[in-house]
Amino acid sequence: MSFVKVKQVREFDWPLPQYESDGAAGMDVRAVIENKMFTIKPMQRKLVPSGLAIEIPQGYEMQIRPRSGLALKHGITMVNAPGTIDSDYRGEVGIILINLSDSEYELQHGERIAQMVLAPVTRCTWMIVEELEETRRGAGGFGSTGN
Repeated sequence: MSFVKVKQVREFDWPLPQYESDGAAGMDVRAVIENKMFTIKPMQRKLVPSGLAIEIPQGYEMQIRPRSGLALKHGITMVNAPGTIDSDYRGEVGIILINLSDSEYELQHGERIAQMVLAPVTRCTWMIVEELEETRRGAGGFGSTGN
């Protein structure tokens, strides 16, 4: 298990994000809204504060992913899914939500809005070559595998 330092940067009265089952990959993140709620109109984007700043170990990232129930039931998802929090970022984690439904959505203070998943980072070094190895697919793009 990896330890991640966390700092509460806004006031809230619920536990820190936690795994809700033994098999859970992500921890739910809640909205910290000063006026206790705000409305997200259809096709509107909002940056929603989490109240948390985190110190991710080098060699890891924190992925921020949408909650499937919120997306299915209300059309609320993330614009940049998955979002990435880099190991050298120390500011408050914000979640960029968008309302893809045709109805306004009232987001409540303390509502679960996203999931955090700690993931290892693999870095690469580019190697310029004249040719790439051939594959059966080749340069076939979108839909080229038959679907």
